Amino acid sequence: MPGLLSSPVCLTVIWFLSWSLRPSCAQIQSDEVSDIQYGHLEANVTLTCRKSQTRLPVVWHHNLSSALPWHEVTPDGSLVLLHVDHSAQGDYSCYDIRGLLLHSVNLRLGRPPGLLSVSCQVPNHTHVRCSWVESVKTFLPAKYDASLRANGQEWRPCVLDVTSKQCELDQPAFWQPIHTLRVTETNALGTFTTYVRFKLHELLKPDPPQSVSVKELEGFPKRLMVTWSFPSSWPLHDAFPLVFHIRYRPQGSIYWSEIYSEESPITIFDALAGHLHHVQVRARDEVNPESQWSEWTPVLLGKPWEVYTTPEPDDEDKFTEYTISSITKPDTWTERSHNPELKDEGNLGLVILLVLFSVVILTTILSLIFVVWVRQRRRDHVTKQELTSMVKMKSMQI
Repeated sequence: MPGLLSSPVCLTVIWFLSWSLRPSCAQIQSDEVSDIQYGHLEANVTLTCRKSQTRLPVVWHHNLSSALPWHEVTPDGSLVLLHVDHSAQGDYSCYDIRGLLLHSVNLRLGRPPGLLSVSCQVPNHTHVRCSWVESVKTFLPAKYDASLRANGQEWRPCVLDVTSKQCELDQPAFWQPIHTLRVTETNALGTFTTYVRFKLHELLKPDPPQSVSVKELEGFPKRLMVTWSFPSSWPLHDAFPLVFHIRYRPQGSIYWSEIYSEESPITIFDALAGHLHHVQVRARDEVNPESQWSEWTPVLLGKPWEVYTTPEPDDEDKFTEYTISSITKPDTWTERSHNPELKDEGNLGLVILLVLFSVVILTTILSLIFVVWVRQRRRDHVTKQELTSMVKMKSMQI
């Protein structure tokens, strides 16, 4: 056996196997990325092959594949990626001509930070919350730092919530007219700071009222009672009162009626009887006229009180008798009593009969007047003739 292992043929086989296994072992080790490198999108990125010797050729792989983005290889073995985009991200490994892993790096691409779009909300006199969104999409993880100060005062740190990209500050100097918020964004490619100036009293905007309800008032078919409570984020009810704006309309209408009130509840006196109504409430700081109205509460439905009658036993018996007797009557009578259209036709016939009757009466009266007039005329004619005869007789000579 020792002689067999030392034979030239066996040594050749062992050397060949060891040489052929080296690339696979190196490829397995290439999964162990030793470095992270950040690059600018749409720019040239250079990756160096450490441990490589000058003027010795090297081989680069991208995500375990020999297919590479548009690139160049320098004499020292560095890989230059040209005008990179997101497809060029990933793991890069360089090997010598024997397949031995020399270096590996994970490439991540993005942009440096830019100006942030910042907005702030002031739900009450003791709290400020600000949030922001990127105006430049960096595609890279970032860190933020935020602070707030009034004119002439020191910077106060704003408590950060990185996941939602917002910060909050309690007990701001509300009596100061101008405040400045400073937000700094930092990533692997750079840092940028955004400054925003604003007036707290103009940004003051309460949260919507809570526990809003709409109830009917028994015995009043045109009234509704609306109740609500202060928003939970407005704790100082006495020191900073709110004024409330209530609007309502019948369902299906596009026109709102409005009421302003400082207290809850309020009564609507002109509701439309028998109809559902839409009701909403919002609030604003009563003392500060430059503050903003809160958002409207969700639409609530309410209906005024209605009389609901239930038939008594005697009424049910009468109704039964009426139903049975109506079956025995002629069909024409039943149709007239239950069909509104036939009722209208009956009324029209009655009007026609009354008109005809009036015409007959008027004709009769006119006829009588005419007869009396004729008879009177005849009498006058006879009387005239008699007078004429008498005059003639007197004028005759005897």
